[in-house]
Parts: sequence; structure tokens; C-alpha cells
Amino acid sequence: MPAEKIIMTKSTTPLIAPSILSADFGRLAEAVQLVEAAGADWIHVDVMDGHFVPNLTVGPPMVEALRKVTSLPLDVHLMMTNPDAFIPEFVEAGADILTVHVEACSHLHRTVQYIKERNTKAGVTLNPATSATTLEEILGAIDVVLVMSVNPGFGGQQFIPTSLEKIRRIRNMMTDCHSSALLEVDGGVNLQNIASIIKAGANVLVAGSAIFGSDNIPETIRQMRTASQTVII
Repeated sequence: MPAEKIIMTKSTTPLIAPSILSADFGRLAEAVQLVEAAGADWIHVDVMDGHFVPNLTVGPPMVEALRKVTSLPLDVHLMMTNPDAFIPEFVEAGADILTVHVEACSHLHRTVQYIKERNTKAGVTLNPATSATTLEEILGAIDVVLVMSVNPGFGGQQFIPTSLEKIRRIRNMMTDCHSSALLEVDGGVNLQNIASIIKAGANVLVAGSAIFGSDNIPETIRQMRTASQTVII
């Protein structure tokens, strides 16, 4: 999928990105095709190395397999100590967006450029305890800011309430510097808090257990879409 099709304007309805971390890996292709048919916008793929975060998940082969079963943008979140070593492999596998952690990159600008040189969208992720000010020198160079609203490593956690103020601060920073980047939120997003997250300034919503743990996945996505469309900002 051409990278330019991924970016949306701020006036567009917020995007919904189901996280496969909470899907049934034994029926993953079916799960991804189900959320695509239900109207999901992206597929969020959490890559954990067992070192930067206390869990081990998937690698480039899984991204390659997903690329074969969906036309949706693959939003690949690299929770890795040394993401630079694997960026070419994930791009080759079919990632449309690669997001790296500010906490993991000694030379963040270089890593972002390394991603963008490969015609792939580049994002920067902040852990809950990482200050929004760490974005000041990189906002103009990135396509996505990903705010973790739980401590990364495991699905099914509760949204950290103070994340809302952090989202507001980052949205204000983006407005001040005329950034066209998307503001993505991941962690504990559900039908109960989706409106407040959007009102704070987010326009990409990652949801794992709220979607894949529901009894009716298409209906849950429909309700999330309806909730996001009715928010007055």
C-alpha cells in the first residue's frame, strides 16, 4: 500500500487500529480479515523482544504473513532495545508504519531517517513515565506520535488516567509547531473512555482486548466508530 494513503487530515474521523496482541494466534488470518471487513483502518502489530519489555511476541515473518491476508496498513510497533538492526527486515516484510521508542534509541533522528529512507512512515513512542518534552526536537520529522497509556509488555491492562493530560500536551505541541503527524494512543482503550481520549486530541485508537475480547467484534468496532464520530472537539 502506498505510504501516502496512510496519513489523514485532522478533520477526518479517528482511525481504529485493532491490536493483534489480543487476537487468537491460532486463527490470526481469520481475525484480521474479520476486523478489516468490520471497518478497521489499520492493523496494529506489537513486536516485543523480551528485553526492552518483559514479553516476547512476533517478528518479520508474522508481518509478512499478515501482509498476505489484508490490504490494511500494518502499524508495526517496535518495542525493542535495538530497533535499527531490524528495520530493513520489517520494511521488506510489508510494514507500512514503523514506530520506535524514544527510550530505546540513542540517536532518534537517525533512526527516524533510516525508516523514512525506505519509503515507510516513521513514528515515535513514549512510555507512560516519559515526558512529552522528549518530542520537541523530533516532532517535525515524524509521521506518528504513539502515546502508551499502559506500561508496555502485556495486553488487557487498565488505561492510566493521567495519560489524558499528556495527550492534551502533545496535541498542543503539535499544533504549535504545525505538525501533521497523527497522534495515536495504545493501552486500555475501550468504549468507556474512547470519547475522552479523542477529545484530548488523539486521532488513532489502538484497541486489543476491547475488540478481540468482545463477544461481537464487528459490533464493537461499529460502536467505537459511532462513539468517535460523535465527539465534539
